[in-house]
Amino acid sequence: MSNKLRITETFTSIQGEGIWAGTPSHFIRVSGCNLRCRWCDTPYASWSPEGPIVDLSELIEGAVTSGVAHVVVTGGEPMLFPPVVDLCAALKEAGKTVTIETAGTVFQELACDLMSISPKLSNSTPDGEWRPRHELTRHDLEPLRRLVAAYDVQLKFVIEPESGEHDIKEIEQILAELPHVPANRILLMPEGTDTETLRHRMPLVTELAEQKGWGTSPRLHIEMFGNKRGT
Repeated sequence: MSNKLRITETFTSIQGEGIWAGTPSHFIRVSGCNLRCRWCDTPYASWSPEGPIVDLSELIEGAVTSGVAHVVVTGGEPMLFPPVVDLCAALKEAGKTVTIETAGTVFQELACDLMSISPKLSNSTPDGEWRPRHELTRHDLEPLRRLVAAYDVQLKFVIEPESGEHDIKEIEQILAELPHVPANRILLMPEGTDTETLRHRMPLVTELAEQKGWGTSPRLHIEMFGNKRGT
């Protein structure tokens, strides 16, 4: 098995999203994705994946010397790549708390403390040649079912609240196909990569979440640093 991964970037910042928002974290961003979300905020790891091939030992050393307890393995889609299994095992052996950020379209058995899953709704679907493949991949719920059954999870749904109940109905349809997920682990998050859009949409998202008894997720890294790399 390869002991290397293509890595777009590594950096130490705060977790901007989900139940551990605000937590100092070291990020390892794996390059490569099986989806092409039209609003993707990391196209350099998906639409046009880039970055050097890095040995796992270098990634582990960077996490250990980061000085923070939490490590987030993100992408792109990190679950696509078998070496992520060995990476996570080594991070746990080093005493790190590990989060995997995934779209939930691939299942692997690995060591992590939180499987942070962002199932993609129809609002993610691009036009053009990638549309059929994106739709086929995001509609396959079998990997998602297995992930929810096997791991401590949070489900982050990116919504466009102006759509009214459309996105909410899609979410409910997905949840009906899954093992039970506690309401406080179902999080709505506004689509947007600038503070003006997020501040406009967050109250609308919060209202929709409250109606369903779900939670919401901020995007603190954008609020604090803007939509840029290394944050």
